[in-house]
Amino acid sequence: MLNDIQKKFMAFLWQTKPDDHNWLQAHLLQALRIFYATLRDLSGGLPSLRAMGLVYTTLLSLVPLLAVSFSVLKGFGAHNQLEPALINLMEPLGEKGQQVSQQIISFVDNMKVGVLGSLGLLLLIITVLSLVKKIESAFNFTWRLTITRNIFQRFSNYLSVILIGPLLLFTAAGITASFNSSTVIDRFTAIEPFGTMLLFIGEIVPYILTIISFTLIYILIPNTKVRFRSALYGAVIATLLWKLIGALFSAFIVDSTNYTAIYSGFAILIIFMLWIYISWLIVLTGASISYYHQNPDRISDRSQIIRLSCRLREKLALTIMQLIASSFHHHEKTWTLKTLAKKTNISESALSIVLSALLSNDLLTLTGKENRHYLPSQSLENITITMILAAIRSAEEVPQLRPSDIDTVQQVEDIITTLENSITEAVSDQTLKDMV
Repeated sequence: MLNDIQKKFMAFLWQTKPDDHNWLQAHLLQALRIFYATLRDLSGGLPSLRAMGLVYTTLLSLVPLLAVSFSVLKGFGAHNQLEPALINLMEPLGEKGQQVSQQIISFVDNMKVGVLGSLGLLLLIITVLSLVKKIESAFNFTWRLTITRNIFQRFSNYLSVILIGPLLLFTAAGITASFNSSTVIDRFTAIEPFGTMLLFIGEIVPYILTIISFTLIYILIPNTKVRFRSALYGAVIATLLWKLIGALFSAFIVDSTNYTAIYSGFAILIIFMLWIYISWLIVLTGASISYYHQNPDRISDRSQIIRLSCRLREKLALTIMQLIASSFHHHEKTWTLKTLAKKTNISESALSIVLSALLSNDLLTLTGKENRHYLPSQSLENITITMILAAIRSAEEVPQLRPSDIDTVQQVEDIITTLENSITEAVSDQTLKDMV
């Protein structure tokens, strides 16, 4: 019975053509496919493991991050908004959230950045940067990105997030608090229909601010160009999950007496760590939704297969080199990982295996903004077909295990040598320029 339902659901999900339905039905079908792909990733367990790793890094970096943020906010005269904003983030923890917030603020007050010294300040910044690096790594994993930013790009981008991000976040929290406590607002509230309108605005403003924050995170952190529409789509879903799960967490976990009975004085810490884990899982879920919204061709189960046969690797390597060389020779637009994946109809994860081999053998080089564009690393006459095939056939080999390390008989060695010589002789006179 369950198998029949599953088969009918999968048939509806993948065999139904969006073009056969109206606009609303087509978008609902696409949303269903995106949620299916996101749940498939969550069931695989890797997003959960990433979220667990971020919990540990967050605990180590939270106080240093807030200390740096406090110093930045103090320069703008907005440091008094740190505690209200932190309490707002800890709202799902209920009364325990206020206790955790006050304890964290006391740690921040005790950590005076001005008296740390040069070495202490450097260690403080390194601790904060490690948190942002780990966040970027989790986002890049969600977006199937293997190429990371160089050290200079990381430093500039991370510093922007660390300095500007808290300023925007806590300023927004201050505006919200001022909105709720202003005497002018109180006077307007007493007048209808302004009172109902202001009440509605007061309820929806936290959602809007959270959506804006998530949208900026999904655009800025991954090492790729994220479309605003896709980031907004993931941000809206993540915000709804954040509010819904926060309410459920507060109702069923925080008010539960079981944690206090079992863990006693450690109950607050356990609940705090659990909420950090859930929060990161929600953030990564939103990132996954953004990824599949921007890359609908990666939703199907077929796109998850990254095992490449020898024949497929060789054909992909020759195809990639021909496309890149042809564009270079004719002064056309350069290729990126995304455009190559779209052209070859192969997933970016699978293509990365081939591209990494070509890069490591000095056949390709990265250039352009944020090193995303591929060009031949040498003249087309100097790149032979033999070099391309040798590079791809040795892909993913490690010094610890090479073909020469295998103990075999002479007859096998002779056959391997014959095969190698045959390939070399067949294409010995051909270069990459001959394929352009």
